[in-house]
Amino acid sequence: MIGLIIVGDEILSGRRQDKHLAKSIELLGERGLKVSWARYVGDEPEMITAAIRDALAGHDVVFSFGGIGATPDDHTRAAAGRALGRPLVLHPQARELILARCRALAEQEGEVFDPDSADTHRRLQMGFFPEGAEIIPNPYNQIPGFTLQGRLHFVPGFPVMAWPMMAWALDTLHGDLHGQGLEASRAVVVYGAIESRLTPLMLDIEARFPGIKVFSLPSVDHPVHGRHIELGVKGKPAQTDVAFTALLAGLIDFGASLGPEVVRDGFA
Repeated sequence: MIGLIIVGDEILSGRRQDKHLAKSIELLGERGLKVSWARYVGDEPEMITAAIRDALAGHDVVFSFGGIGATPDDHTRAAAGRALGRPLVLHPQARELILARCRALAEQEGEVFDPDSADTHRRLQMGFFPEGAEIIPNPYNQIPGFTLQGRLHFVPGFPVMAWPMMAWALDTLHGDLHGQGLEASRAVVVYGAIESRLTPLMLDIEARFPGIKVFSLPSVDHPVHGRHIELGVKGKPAQTDVAFTALLAGLIDFGASLGPEVVRDGFA
């Protein structure tokens, strides 16, 4: 499974709208994968540490967005170190990349690059990662993110940096997972039904077809179908058709009033 940790008070307060979830769904879908869960965390060191610790305790591939800068409200790097029980150390490759970035910025402004300046040392803080981390290249400004245990990936909160870095990790580190999220779904509109009365049928379908999930999407004021339930199944394409046939048979036996079918192939 693939999960997301999205860090930032500005998202939870509404000052900024999160765009990472929607983009992650898109990037994963392009590779035949899907988001299994997402966790939003404010700029609180203890909460970020707990979220990372939980991710480390599992087996999921996890992308963490935000909090890896060098300002006082950037806590993710330190939280990752605490969660892993390792000190933060200056990654040698990150050091060279950051120094090269500082040198380029000085040249752009017509200044002499000073590797010992306070500003350079502040920027170098962004290269301190938990001991044993590997870097994730940043094509936008070369200030890298980092990865732990080959499956926990930490990228900036800025979309222009984060999204290509996520794509790089998916393609470079997790190419073997591509296509594993492929699912299909088939559903039918059921008029005037009550979910609770259809629940035994739903449970029966899931019990008879392991790996299939039954979903129920009720609506009370649809402009075309009025009050109805979109009832369906989703899972691996080879299983979905058989399970849906059984679901239809059960609905007919129930005496349900059926409308049009809905078919969705892709990454559900």
